[in-house]
Amino acid sequence: MAKTIDTPVSDEQPIALPVPELRLKFRDKVYTSRTLIIPRSGRALSVAKGLVEVATSDSEALTFLKASEEFEQFKE
Repeated sequence: MAKTIDTPVSDEQPIALPVPELRLKFRDKVYTSRTLIIPRSGRALSVAKGLVEVATSDSEALTFLKASEEFEQFKE
């Protein structure tokens, strides 16, 4: 006969569910498609269909886009 081990519910680890990261869209006023290079880090952002999307936690990309006259925050 096999032994079973009961573990109390309180010993279980909580399950961490992924939280979707909030994103902001910016409209490109000049081009419908291009690749942007952030000067400080050299990272690339892609514009497709006149929009570029970045995470709200990406302060470097947000600063870059908000400082440029060629982009405006997209309001849905």
